[in-house]
Amino acid sequence: MKTEVLPISDPGAIRHAADVLQQNGLVAFPTDTVYGVGALAFQAQAVEKLYNIKGRAKEKAIPVLIAHAADLGRVARELTPAAQRLAEKFWPGPLTLVVSKQASLPEAVSATATVGVRVPDQPFTQKLLELTGPLAVTSANLSGAPDALTAEEVLAQLSGRIEVVLDGGKVLGGRPSTVVDCSGVSPKILRAGPISTSDINQALLE
Repeated sequence: MKTEVLPISDPGAIRHAADVLQQNGLVAFPTDTVYGVGALAFQAQAVEKLYNIKGRAKEKAIPVLIAHAADLGRVARELTPAAQRLAEKFWPGPLTLVVSKQASLPEAVSATATVGVRVPDQPFTQKLLELTGPLAVTSANLSGAPDALTAEEVLAQLSGRIEVVLDGGKVLGGRPSTVVDCSGVSPKILRAGPISTSDINQALLE
């Protein structure tokens, strides 16, 4: 397979990427944190390909990106007040919330009762998500390798393994998102990231 590279400035880039995704393809693109590689969240076969091309352990769930907080109900259910508060405060942005998942979401995305969800603060990626709907997205690198911050770094690891890379230059964030488990009574920070623990705790007190 030859991996195609398109600049995000190309007016046809979003439509072409959406068409590739509809055909069970994989597309890498910039977010506000690192480059991600995604598949349509409700196409289990495509999500399985994500594990294979990255060498990712099957027990590690894949987060879902959505265009807007209003789309959360498509992949999540029974949101806790803490989840709603943090989404209102930090989305779009580098915060992944672990919430109870919709039963219709494939086990390939998450074999547990929960799923990680985020709204990226990247206008191009939000437009892509508006067109495609929820995407199962993981960092665009081989498992255990450094995160990709440019399209060139994506290609160095995944060229020939995925269909398309959308080149948006170097991402500004450079760090994976903060992850907070909001599926239980008390929120728990699972991974430190751009949004600090003190900011999370302060938002929960507001």
